[in-house]
Amino acid sequence: MPQANESGLYMALLDVSDPTSTNYGRHLSTAEVWEYTAPRPESLQALTQWLHANSLAFSPTTHFGDMLHIKVPLERANALLDANFTTYIHEPTNTTTIRTLSYALPVHLHGHITLVYPTTQFIPPVRLRGSPIHGLVTTETDPPATCAQAINPSCLQKMYNIPTDPATAQNNSLYISGLGQEIANIDDLKLYLSKFREDIHDPNFQVLSTDGAPNHGQGTLEANSDSQITVGLATDVPITYLKTDKDADGVTADDLLDELRFLFTQDQLPSVLTTSYVFQETEDLASFAKAMCNAYARLGAMGTSVIFAAGDSGVAGGFLGDPAECVDKPFVPTFPSTCPYVTSVGATQGLEPEVAWTSSSGGFSNIFQRPSYQDAAVEGYLRGLGSTYTGRYNTSGRAFPDVSLHGVDYLIHYAGKYKSVVGTSTAAPTFASIIALLNDQLLTAGKPKLGFLNPLLYSSTSAAAFTDITSGSNPGCGTDGFPSASGWDPVTGLGTPDYSDLLEVITGGVVRSSQNGARRTHFIGYIEIVIWTSIVVLCNSLTIS
Repeated sequence: MPQANESGLYMALLDVSDPTSTNYGRHLSTAEVWEYTAPRPESLQALTQWLHANSLAFSPTTHFGDMLHIKVPLERANALLDANFTTYIHEPTNTTTIRTLSYALPVHLHGHITLVYPTTQFIPPVRLRGSPIHGLVTTETDPPATCAQAINPSCLQKMYNIPTDPATAQNNSLYISGLGQEIANIDDLKLYLSKFREDIHDPNFQVLSTDGAPNHGQGTLEANSDSQITVGLATDVPITYLKTDKDADGVTADDLLDELRFLFTQDQLPSVLTTSYVFQETEDLASFAKAMCNAYARLGAMGTSVIFAAGDSGVAGGFLGDPAECVDKPFVPTFPSTCPYVTSVGATQGLEPEVAWTSSSGGFSNIFQRPSYQDAAVEGYLRGLGSTYTGRYNTSGRAFPDVSLHGVDYLIHYAGKYKSVVGTSTAAPTFASIIALLNDQLLTAGKPKLGFLNPLLYSSTSAAAFTDITSGSNPGCGTDGFPSASGWDPVTGLGTPDYSDLLEVITGGVVRSSQNGARRTHFIGYIEIVIWTSIVVLCNSLTIS
């Protein structure tokens, strides 16, 4: 349903996230967010009267009351919405979904409902990382010895000045989005730590399910990758693998919605939320994406740093079909990276120097306008780009990624062996680990956690905390892609971070890690449906006759 003051929420978010504001770090409480996001009384009254008149039970799905959850048989949903819900198959992934090509609402409700989901939204599912791209497989006891061959926690600690000191702050947490039927195998995690972090004997790690789904069986590559990277880097930060398991056909946008519904019923939100999945930003996605982006703004306003991988298909973005299909067509952005209220992470490759990873996605949103905190950085890049690719991207759209980290040849323990994996889905949890460790320093010093990061990252004071990546590009759609350049670029963002320098930026030099006091040195070697911001009819619960 329409919110009482949606624009007010965005202004409040930017105010508490702007390091120049007197309200910086004064994150909003649930009650304060509710004042902005509660549905208008007239909308709630009109909608509930309509549902009662149709003898339909409903319930609010979050603390904020603007999303209602309705469980209804398929035939009744068709009659209620003048729809024809049908099973559709997404041929590239052979996954099924229940949608309708059209639906209708009574005229008197048109101003009181902003979204009914799922209805006509055909959002392609995520392509899971089915196997290691580089295919490096070694014996369990003999992984490569140097960082030039494969990346382990020690490599990343040296590259980005990440400390090994155990975190000690209370109320700090890092959540990993475990979408679909992914399994984070605890035994694999312990074997990984026994090889690369012998000092971590009892990992502060748990699996939490949104719907009680078990986490048994052989680990899957994405879940193992995210959990091993974060536990191996964010020493002793409480880490939770948040598992959603509603869709047997793989990862869909429904999983993102289910995760948010769960988080907004909790008394305490994570300090950091990292997600290694991306979706195509298509026209069909617009209404849903705006509702989801609004939810991420709420998380940021309440102090959660929301981090997403940028994608692994260059300027072809989240393209699931043949990337050649976008030749001579507009580039394909990825969502949620295009949401202005999340932090998007691209990938680099190489050690001395780091250069852009050729598959790192980046570009410009066709749904969301560029936020003001990006203006100076992005306009500078566009002036240098000139007329290149005119008409193939939206010059006024939200630009991504925001930052980048090394994203190739990560060594992960999976199915009894060490395997090398690549992608922005390794860079994102690495960055999330850095933010979690920075939060530990802040909380220990009695300061607020970072929350929404982007206004800080794009501030002039943070520039020295990043290594500018100026070589490489992200080919796709029959082009060489966007070129890296001095300053921000749509391949590597602002560049790669240095933990020690970021710590000095956010604490003014008052707090420093005992291990990493110096600037980076040269590194050698190595369908149930939910009603969202409106109504969402739970379609997975609809039975098909």
